[in-house]
Amino acid sequence: MCHRSSVSNCPVPTDQQPLNEYEELKSSWLFRDSTLDWREYITKIVWIWGLSWLLAAPVAAASFPPHKYIAHFILCGAAAASVGVVLALVRLYLGWFYVCDRLCSPTVFYEESGWYDGQTWTKPQEILNRDRLIVAYEIKPILRRLQFTFAALAGMYVIGTIVWHLF
Repeated sequence: MCHRSSVSNCPVPTDQQPLNEYEELKSSWLFRDSTLDWREYITKIVWIWGLSWLLAAPVAAASFPPHKYIAHFILCGAAAASVGVVLALVRLYLGWFYVCDRLCSPTVFYEESGWYDGQTWTKPQEILNRDRLIVAYEIKPILRRLQFTFAALAGMYVIGTIVWHLF
């Protein structure tokens, strides 16, 4: 968003201003979940994983009938269901990273009326400072949380693989 004192100097359309993109992303249904406290965030991730079981369970059951191979069925189903979580996390990470990049950048690329007429606007220092503070205190913690979640999933895959080989 252009600062009040520089609104007349800001040619970037409202919906393409990095601050407005951040506000829109922060309030959208999937991205809003990554701003919740840890308990609510983990609850949302578990819900995504649980719903992914609806697709994963029949596939796992076809490969490993639960009445014969219960451990392999559970491990295979859990791993397959986590693909839904990974896809959601990738979407979240890419969206937050895009907005982070737009806020950190000293220039803003925008389109006036279509893809063929792109322009660049240089942010005044006060707007750049504000945007970088938002990144430091709002977006970087979200990106770190998502990275931690990816690392935890990778750890679970490793543990699952070890357990798989024990059966």
